[in-house]
Amino acid sequence: MAAAEFALQQQVEILYTDHHGWLRGLLRRKLGNAFDAADLAHDVYLQLLRTGRVPPADERRRHLTQIANGLVIDLYRRRRVEAAYLEALALLPEQMAPSEEARALALEALVEIDAALNGLPPKARKALLLCKLDGMAYRDIAAELGVSVSSVEKYIAAGLLACYQALHGAVC
Repeated sequence: MAAAEFALQQQVEILYTDHHGWLRGLLRRKLGNAFDAADLAHDVYLQLLRTGRVPPADERRRHLTQIANGLVIDLYRRRRVEAAYLEALALLPEQMAPSEEARALALEALVEIDAALNGLPPKARKALLLCKLDGMAYRDIAAELGVSVSSVEKYIAAGLLACYQALHGAVC
């Protein structure tokens, strides 16, 4: 382990010792559930380790709160996607229902696509959804959004690229 990695790990351990109980309590109040709160509190510290940055002492609680709030939003978004997916699966005949493994993989892909779509500018997201879900022509999308057809082409290309990158982790 490099010296910088060791130093980061020590800083995160100190941060964890000093603030973990407070953070778990904050999340428990937000979520109303101690189990989800414990999971998300753990994820906050994992995210700190991934980013490689521990905030200065006077900003630590604010920084932890900001990360935690993002993770709470992600949790609710994931649950919304999962509920919609399960609702759609319930409409299938039993013999067509996917295996548990296929469900888990499909759900993970849906969550990644949802995150990619939410990262797009609103017009790009709407253009892609109107095209792919509603089957609208580019000219009709342009009229609905009040933009040119070439803008719609760019929006859809950006949306498709974001979805591809979310699913394949590729940077084009």
